[in-house]
Amino acid sequence: MPRLLGVDIPAKKKISYSLRYIYGIGPQRADQIVAETGLDPNMRAHDLNEEQLNQILNVITEHKWVVEGDLRRDITGNLKRLQAIGCYRGLRHRRSLPVRGQRTKTNSRTRKGPRRTVGVTKK
Repeated sequence: MPRLLGVDIPAKKKISYSLRYIYGIGPQRADQIVAETGLDPNMRAHDLNEEQLNQILNVITEHKWVVEGDLRRDITGNLKRLQAIGCYRGLRHRRSLPVRGQRTKTNSRTRKGPRRTVGVTKK
C-alpha cells in the first residue's frame, strides 16, 4: 500500500480514486493532481514508484492545499470558535441539532439520533 501524507491509499484502485482517501482531496483535485504530474489516469496506485509519489506531494504543497491533520484542526477550531462566541450556529452544533435551517419536528433523525419515547408508562 502506498503511503501519502500519513494515509495508506488503496493499492488496487486507480490513482485518481485512491487519492480521494486523503482528507481534503476530492474528485476534482485528484484529477488535477494526476493531470499536473503527467501520470496515466488508468494506472493503479501500487504501480507508483517513489519519484511519482514525490511528484504528487510536490503538487499538493505547491498549490498550498490544506489536507489531513491541518484541515481537520482548522475545521474543529472553527466549530469551537462558533460555540465559544455563542452564535446561533455554535448553539446548534453544541446541541447536536441541524445547523442550516432544516426542520426538526419530523426529520433530522441522523443528527438527533434515534427517537426517545416520552410519557408512555405501564402500570
